[in-house]
Amino acid sequence: MPKLDIIKKKIFASVDADFLRMLTISKFQGKKIVFTNGCFDILHLGHIDYLSKAADLGDMLIIGLNSDLSVSSIKGKNRPLQDEISRATVLASLGFVDVVVLFGEDTPYELINVVQPDILVKGADYKPEEIVGYDIVKKKGGEIATLSFLEGYSTTAIEKRILGVGV
Repeated sequence: MPKLDIIKKKIFASVDADFLRMLTISKFQGKKIVFTNGCFDILHLGHIDYLSKAADLGDMLIIGLNSDLSVSSIKGKNRPLQDEISRATVLASLGFVDVVVLFGEDTPYELINVVQPDILVKGADYKPEEIVGYDIVKKKGGEIATLSFLEGYSTTAIEKRILGVGV
């Protein structure tokens, strides 16, 4: 099978029958599911560091990816810089990423409720109890993990450097 087809098989445009089937099989196999989410507009070293550490926490890393509409709603009309298919494909091309699923809401609460991850991961800039989905994961006996960011890396900082703003 061509490599690009393998990458595309990791991407789900929504929580559909194929996604639910994959999730059910993974849980039946006893995989420890790790979930995180974000916009991942321009993938950079900070993202790689964060996502690889998240993947190390379990057997399967599922990334909830904000849709284009969702990113615009959160970050403003000039974002995302890359469309959702581009962002999903770049994320799915990482060997330690198992699944990328798009969601259109401002938060991944409903997606987390469907996934029921064993471990919910966000950046250390959040207190665990402030993380969307905390209640869902705690209720099922799962864990909340917060990971430190690699200092000096952010999509906003890269965007400012490109535009020559605040450099």
